[in-house]
Amino acid sequence: MLRYDRPAIGLAIGLSGLAGFVDALGFLNLGGFFVSFMTGNTTRLGIELVERRMDGIVLAGMIIILFILGVICGSLSGHFGGRRRQAAVLAFVTLALALSAGLDSIGAGIAAAGILALAMGAENAVFQRDGEVTIGLTYMTGTLVKMGQRIAGALLGGPKLAFLRHFVLWLSLLGGALLGAFAHGRVGLHSIWLAVAAAGFFTFIALFMPSQD
Repeated sequence: MLRYDRPAIGLAIGLSGLAGFVDALGFLNLGGFFVSFMTGNTTRLGIELVERRMDGIVLAGMIIILFILGVICGSLSGHFGGRRRQAAVLAFVTLALALSAGLDSIGAGIAAAGILALAMGAENAVFQRDGEVTIGLTYMTGTLVKMGQRIAGALLGGPKLAFLRHFVLWLSLLGGALLGAFAHGRVGLHSIWLAVAAAGFFTFIALFMPSQD
């Protein structure tokens, strides 16, 4: 994350907030399953397997599969996007979110929430180098580990504020989750349209940003 310039970090922070917003919508709609945090869903899958709850097994498994499919689609979109790789990935994310909103509008709430996982998987392909994700946008465990490492480094005489970018990224996800929970309480999954608008805005911004991959 420290290798990116300020515009790229700003985009990452915005996208992390979007991930928090979308994950909150999915979590509340699916009754405790995530659409961006696959570690939690893997734990849920293990519990569902032990307790032999077939509906939970199917739901957790399908969300994980859709997330992986999203990563594949996002990576392929970026590959074919060439110099506008990030914008191409975000365009796919926007289309996936729009599909989810459309499904919700016809009453297919579970399918709509599942497509959110597809979108969040794709979002993780925005920041890549040599085919590897360099900034995780939808999960914060690695970010918090790096933040802790930067704080430890500061205590040992290293840069004092190197942890801030990681902290702000985490804070953005938290803020997005707060907004998502609030919006869901007011209009339910119709809030996805707000995510569509945000993703479209970030796609437009990415069109004018030089690739740093």
